Amino acid sequence: MEAFSSIVMKPHCLFFLLWLSHLFAHIYGEYHYHEFVVQESPVKRLCKAHNRIFVNGQFPGPTLEVTDGDTLEVKVTNKAIYNVTIHWHGVRQFRTAWADGPEFVTQCPIRPGESYTYRFTVLGQIGTLWWHAHSSWLRATVYGALIIHPKGDYPFKKPDREIPILLGEWWDRNPIDVVRNATRFGAAPDTSDAFTINGQPGDFYNCSSKDTTVFPVKSGETNLLRFINAALNTELFVAIAKHKMTVVGADASYDKPFETSVLMLGPGQTTDVLVTFDKNKGSYYLAAQAYSSAQGVPFDNTTTTAIIDYDTETTKRGKNSKLPAFPKLPAFNDTPTATKFAQSFRSLETVKLPEPVNENLFFTVGLGLFNCQPGQKCGGPNGTRFTASINNVSFVLPSNFSILQAHYHRVPGVFTTDFPAVPPVQFDYTAQNVSRSLWQPVPGTKIYKLKYGSVVQVVLQGTSIFAAESHPIHLHGNDFYILGQGFGNFNPQKDTKKFNLVDPPLRNTVTVPVNGWAVIRWVADNPGVWLMHCHLDAHITWGLAMVFSVEDGIGELETLEPPPNDLPLC
Repeated sequence: MEAFSSIVMKPHCLFFLLWLSHLFAHIYGEYHYHEFVVQESPVKRLCKAHNRIFVNGQFPGPTLEVTDGDTLEVKVTNKAIYNVTIHWHGVRQFRTAWADGPEFVTQCPIRPGESYTYRFTVLGQIGTLWWHAHSSWLRATVYGALIIHPKGDYPFKKPDREIPILLGEWWDRNPIDVVRNATRFGAAPDTSDAFTINGQPGDFYNCSSKDTTVFPVKSGETNLLRFINAALNTELFVAIAKHKMTVVGADASYDKPFETSVLMLGPGQTTDVLVTFDKNKGSYYLAAQAYSSAQGVPFDNTTTTAIIDYDTETTKRGKNSKLPAFPKLPAFNDTPTATKFAQSFRSLETVKLPEPVNENLFFTVGLGLFNCQPGQKCGGPNGTRFTASINNVSFVLPSNFSILQAHYHRVPGVFTTDFPAVPPVQFDYTAQNVSRSLWQPVPGTKIYKLKYGSVVQVVLQGTSIFAAESHPIHLHGNDFYILGQGFGNFNPQKDTKKFNLVDPPLRNTVTVPVNGWAVIRWVADNPGVWLMHCHLDAHITWGLAMVFSVEDGIGELETLEPPPNDLPLC
């Protein structure tokens, strides 16, 4: 047994065993084919008629359901006027990085009138993920749920029903115009006009009550609610009036159950909760509003609602109908509540962490400002342009080639491999008055190279340059363990002693607290190139992103698949 244990702990052997399972999944897993048509469709929200980009005319888009080990093939046809790609948020994409989706990172965009088919197997993940556009701000309306069922039983009592709940943001203007105008002048984009639950704003917005989302339930039943924060730029508090929620999973991974009256989800994050509907018959609001950690920064201060309705007919409400009970939501700047929730997650079972660490990285994440150049019109503070960076590098997307194509075909000139492992300048990252000499990052398309099988640990350190705020950081193509989170500057002598090395949660998106840090660890066992970025879309637009490249390992099962024949051309 001792000899066997020493073998399975080697990353190459672990991956070989995983891919044996992958082969069996191809044989025994089911195959699912879908067609997505991306095009403008008419819609009315907040009293106004609009044309917006949807998938198959649905908002949110189609919910896809698979079982662990199944293979998905989704043909995406672009009938819109904008370029588009689709990202399968949280899917590991073993050897299939060509299907990951971020524009100009793993593929060139699907241009108007063209098609591309995403092909991949979902393996070793169970729970709630989602899919969304990864081109400009099309994600505002192009998204949907991806539910992965277990082959066997849940580690909890089977729920009576399962309900996807997608939280979003709505602009009364075309979201593409919003971001283009902001980018043109280097200004902060306009905040959204509403939040939505399954596409509807709810009772507290004009012209919205009659279409408020209603979830009918039955007294005594226990339902699994699958929450997804699909909002572009806002972390959200969520609560249900008079009901407790038992968290059982997040980001397609089971967790030790814990009870809470409020959730906090950053954009990109998912959370699965069990709710037993054992209150008096009637209706109760499910509500969500912003968690905004940055002081003095404008945000959407509205509240979206849906209705939990059991054993009544809420949909037939009249003008004088009694409003449902309303939940207690935290204040918009309640960082202690957000922190307590984030630190409550634990993996369901004891974790054997990958070790030893081969790559110890330290990344600063935060905002900055570019000086306005002669002849430019600049909309940032004091005539500047907003920017953002990791380790003082503001990420620039290529414009005529994807990074993965350049990596695979060894094409020079698309990127450089000199992304810094540590900040080029060490300073007091969370000080109130950071020197102005540190406010301007360097633009560039830089990647960090990883050997196959290396164990990677990254300290993500928030900065207070211009404005300190929390950042939901998402890593494509990988899940990671969150070893710890805290406030202030990360101190390796003190803070490593606080790490959870027993049952750290497994996630794909981690919240770096306002003026704080988070530490994550994973094995680079997936060949290809993988984007790491802030999931606040304003921040990735400003350059808060970087790319890891993972070299091929040994043999076919540790090697990136060749590009598909229908990969879009630039």
